[in-house]
Amino acid sequence: MASTLRPAPAKRAAPPDAAAHRRRRGARFLSPPWWFAAPALAVYALVVLYPSLSGILYAFTDWNGLGDRNFVGLDNFTKLFGDDAARGSLVNTLLLTVAIVVVQNGVGLLLALGVHTGIRSRTVLRVVFFAPAVVSPVMVAFLWKYIYNPSPDAGLNGILGAVGLGGLRQDWLGDPDLAIWSIAGMVIWQFAGYSMVIFLAGLEGVPAELHEAAMIDGAGRFQRFRHVTWPLLAPAVTINLMLSTIGGLKLFDQVYAATNGGPGHASETLSTVLYKQAFVFGNFGYSTAIALVLALFVAAVSMVQIHYLRGREVA
Repeated sequence: MASTLRPAPAKRAAPPDAAAHRRRRGARFLSPPWWFAAPALAVYALVVLYPSLSGILYAFTDWNGLGDRNFVGLDNFTKLFGDDAARGSLVNTLLLTVAIVVVQNGVGLLLALGVHTGIRSRTVLRVVFFAPAVVSPVMVAFLWKYIYNPSPDAGLNGILGAVGLGGLRQDWLGDPDLAIWSIAGMVIWQFAGYSMVIFLAGLEGVPAELHEAAMIDGAGRFQRFRHVTWPLLAPAVTINLMLSTIGGLKLFDQVYAATNGGPGHASETLSTVLYKQAFVFGNFGYSTAIALVLALFVAAVSMVQIHYLRGREVA
């Protein structure tokens, strides 16, 4: 006869004790890896975190960098949003950022697609295109100041005249309508190779089998790029857009070295206004308010970007 006895149900494990869980979590933070990281974290907190967090307080004062500081509430922020020069610098910053993000990544993608082919000189071309990215931005600015020389027989103007396009010669950095776009051109020239390298890493991760299958199905070169390569480049696109956006929003070196924000205020950015208010006019409280607004703006734009772009990767 079959036994009608059933095995006793297994006992449920008791929920872990909350205190024991906290003790285990605390023990992990006291484990040897944290001992090695502690000195670096302490230095980082002392050199970066503490000055950054304490600096926020100065945004609400009238400190001039030397004497006592007096609390002025939101006066610095009211002044910032009512300052024509500051508003103009914000517009310039946004224009530069849009131009850099769109053109730099577009050129970088084209370069990556070009050197990803089987041409023999692809290694040399990769080095040549990436080389400007390792040069100091100040050196690049001085190089392009010579290229943008307003003399009709020097730099870019000289080349235009030599090829019969003398009518296109301009005062590239002295014209208020051209200065900001001339700066965008030098930044794009310097960092398009950097974007190329990131796109190349993404292209290396695209399986060749997918392209072969698409070719068998009759897909052309553009269709293969659109339906196979582009979706798999989403992580590289995310990284490039984030880096170029942050770099454009905090652009300073090239602007200050090439035009010092001029002519007039035609190429001022938030970073150059911040610098001048602090170290030229001595308005450290006001400059800290500008820095705080810039930091919050960069953080907000980055969060929106990463939310959208990460969603595109998952999709």
